[in-house]
Amino acid sequence: MTTHIVWDWNGTLFHDIDAVVGATNEVFKTYELPELTADDFRAVYTRPIWVAYERMLGRPLNEGEWEALDNGFHEAYFRLMTTCGLAEGAERLVKEWTGTQSLCSMAPHAHLVPTIEAFGIQPYFTRVDGLLGGMGGEKAEHMAMHLAAMDVRPQEILVIGDSVDDGIAARHVGARAVLYTGGMTTRQELETVGFPVVDTLADALNHA
Repeated sequence: MTTHIVWDWNGTLFHDIDAVVGATNEVFKTYELPELTADDFRAVYTRPIWVAYERMLGRPLNEGEWEALDNGFHEAYFRLMTTCGLAEGAERLVKEWTGTQSLCSMAPHAHLVPTIEAFGIQPYFTRVDGLLGGMGGEKAEHMAMHLAAMDVRPQEILVIGDSVDDGIAARHVGARAVLYTGGMTTRQELETVGFPVVDTLADALNHA
């Protein structure tokens, strides 16, 4: 029985795929690559993100190139994300869930909290954790620290996210997961993790 939900943010509750793709196209404009659509981006996306960049370029990144691309991406993303909203049904689902819930994200904490506050849903989460240091890395250890700060049992937790990393993180802490196709990862890749894959957040909650 699920008593607690751990939500992912980017690509899950926050429907930001247009900002992600737009920022990626901006940062690669000087490389004269064809502009990506959302489906194009999903086809090359993987974590760590620099591997996706190498897929796009067809070569390894040069020294210092990753840092420049990463900084440029986030500068563009933080500008474009202001036009993005919550995923379909996200606000209602968060407000109607009768158990406890929290949010664990790989987004910088300093940007994450004001965004959640702006949507008026922060009071519904018992805890919100973004990254306090640098960006990137794997989510498993971040998830473990998130759960360690709360009095919840892994077997009663459902993780809802949009990436392979979310599934791996859930398995790492002994929780179940449902993976959502509204983010940056293709259904085919999500299905390789072995957890249920859904097309709506409402369908994800059915697994709770």
